[in-house]
Amino acid sequence: MSDAVALRVALQEERAADLAGRVQRLLAPFSGEERALDVGCGTGALAYALAPNVREVVGVDSSAELLDAARERAPHNCTFLEADATALPFGWGEFDLVGCVRVLHHVRRPELVVAELARVTRRGGRLLVADQLGDVDPIRSIEHDRFERLRDPSHTRLLPDGDIRASLDANNLVVLSDEIVREQRDLEHYLDIAGVEGEQRERIRGLAPGAVYDVEIGWYVARKL
Repeated sequence: MSDAVALRVALQEERAADLAGRVQRLLAPFSGEERALDVGCGTGALAYALAPNVREVVGVDSSAELLDAARERAPHNCTFLEADATALPFGWGEFDLVGCVRVLHHVRRPELVVAELARVTRRGGRLLVADQLGDVDPIRSIEHDRFERLRDPSHTRLLPDGDIRASLDANNLVVLSDEIVREQRDLEHYLDIAGVEGEQRERIRGLAPGAVYDVEIGWYVARKL
């Protein structure tokens, strides 16, 4: 396991209790028989949080290294597969519950991901979508994206709240509940997770909002019509 992945795992463990509580608050009650899907699962954070509440969780990600880390500590009812979030290897309506957390800003065409989330969710099933939010001001949004892209080259674009809602609506997904949470980030820790070193690190420090800065994370629960 690389140092960057080890740091991601450590951050995941630090946030595990908070995520488990949020999953309970946003998605309960569970029947215990749900088949759930975690798209862009990374090292398994959402899958692990869902596992005690459902019959089965499948996690998919495009990174073999992150999937290996997820499998190392996986609950018995979790399996992990390598797959593209824009072309999921599942049929229509295979899952009762589908989650996608902190993924959309990494994807060039996030609308394709949302369409796939909707496709594999059964009618009446639920979706949990969460991501860092972009600014409604296009200039500020460009500046934020520039900083995030320097910090993490896999970043594409932060979507504002309205864009995420529009994408859900376009796929017959009705928002049942939502919340916007402020999250405090330590710049040096996030640069370590991204594996940024040397001159690039110094350049990013010069563009950063501060050594510690806040971001907004939008959490949305929707039902498929």
